Amino acid sequence: MSDKKSNGQIIRHVVFFSSKDAKDIDQIVEGLSMLGTIPSVKHFEVSRNRNEDLFANDVDVIVYAEFENEAASVSYTHLRAHETRHD
Repeated sequence: MSDKKSNGQIIRHVVFFSSKDAKDIDQIVEGLSMLGTIPSVKHFEVSRNRNEDLFANDVDVIVYAEFENEAASVSYTHLRAHETRHD
């Protein structure tokens, strides 16, 4: 986490991904990890689901990101859309 002080407003962004083929999960994690380099991201994590849920294990990958404010979140969204269109 960053030590920067903010106005108390933190935007948390959590996304769950399911892969059609388990062989692709490492590639998905690697590709999503690149989004953490976008400058407006305060904190970024990508991890494989440990599949320890007793009821469902449909989720393969979890992305967690934090932003200082809504403007940073919007900036991330625009840059993310640009990056994924050019892959």
